Amino acid sequence: MTNKTPAEFTLIIFPEPTTLTVRISGELDYDTSEDFVHVVVRHLAEHPRPHDVHLDFHELTWIDSTGLSALLMIHRHTRAADATLHLDNRPPVLDRILLVTNVLDHLTTPHHTRAHPSGRPANDDITGTGSF
Repeated sequence: MTNKTPAEFTLIIFPEPTTLTVRISGELDYDTSEDFVHVVVRHLAEHPRPHDVHLDFHELTWIDSTGLSALLMIHRHTRAADATLHLDNRPPVLDRILLVTNVLDHLTTPHHTRAHPSGRPANDDITGTGSF
């Protein structure tokens, strides 16, 4: 039997004027997800409303359902900041959980809440039928 030591979980933050990039290394799971969400949300609050949030998963070694839940929570916060979430350099383990749960498009579809000059939502924010 082989005892594999889990890869150390680390986050490296690269804030830029319109972009926040977070490089994730190691395992995103029950033990690390809370820290992941806390760090990203804190940087979103401190960052001057980025247009894009890039999560770089090049060095991700594992993700479980709690890690997926953390991604959904980060998506909620990026949407509240009117930013688009990008999941960059996805390893097969991440693609597999996103495929099985069918959430990739949900997490990465651009979101725009900026109001039309009339004060009404922009056309891409209107759902349903009918007119104003």
